[in-house]
Amino acid sequence: MTDTTAENAPSIVLVTGPSGAGRSTAINALEDLGYEVIDNLPLSLLPRLLDGPPPSRPLALGLDVRNRDFGVEALIEIIDKLAARPDHDPQVLYVDADEEELVRRYSETRRRHPLAPTGAPLSGIARERELLLPIRGRADVLINTTGMSPHDLRAEIDHWFATGDGRHLGVTLHSFSYKRGLPRGMDIVMDCRFLRNPHWEAALRKADGRDAAVADYVAGDPRFGPFSEKVKALIDLLLPAHKEEGKSHLSIGFGCTGGQHRSVAMVEHMASALAQDGWQVSKRHREMERRDEQRSKGHTA
Repeated sequence: MTDTTAENAPSIVLVTGPSGAGRSTAINALEDLGYEVIDNLPLSLLPRLLDGPPPSRPLALGLDVRNRDFGVEALIEIIDKLAARPDHDPQVLYVDADEEELVRRYSETRRRHPLAPTGAPLSGIARERELLLPIRGRADVLINTTGMSPHDLRAEIDHWFATGDGRHLGVTLHSFSYKRGLPRGMDIVMDCRFLRNPHWEAALRKADGRDAAVADYVAGDPRFGPFSEKVKALIDLLLPAHKEEGKSHLSIGFGCTGGQHRSVAMVEHMASALAQDGWQVSKRHREMERRDEQRSKGHTA
């Protein structure tokens, strides 16, 4: 697969994949990155679009079986023609998921599959996956969203398709629990498990690192100051270097046992310090996000 970097961002991204795999989320993420998005454009109109005036920004075109006049052979022909044109740099993004995952998603949403509008989703899922196999084989970037949250998929899109032009570098700081493994796509990971743990304080156990009392407790560890200073110095060294290399995004993870206290407090502390220095910073608290999602589902139910 092609490693798309900020300095070599594609002029056109063709986004496809089986229904329910996350294609719409990917399209929305590309739009947020500054791409001009056109979804479900009939294939017969695509040549007319590309022969028109050159776009002022990269294009992202959403294509799937719901497109009018969609055909695998026609799409492959378009991909070949685009690749042969010197004025375009196309990339095919294929957003996939395991069959069991697609069945689960359709079961949860109770939506009808476009290839099985009157039957069980499984038959439509199997037909669509088989139909799209030739396109999957032509993908420049293949993202399997099985087990991913929408946030995870957006982070992957940022990694592959951010259109940074050297004027800025985005930094995402992640907190996570080692019990659930490392987040996807981390460039740097720091272990915070040596810091004293608020979990063992009954008054702090149910709070998280965004709470001032928890943050103060973690910061009260004598090792917190030297650790945070050294980490900040390392990041200060690396960010300008990555920016000079044309990188548009850097993901830094901070992990602890439960992903609730120490890692969250460190992310909050470091995000504030980097933002004060003028860096574009975003925060992700993976376990907090999952907890909020579970509460939301429970409330809905």
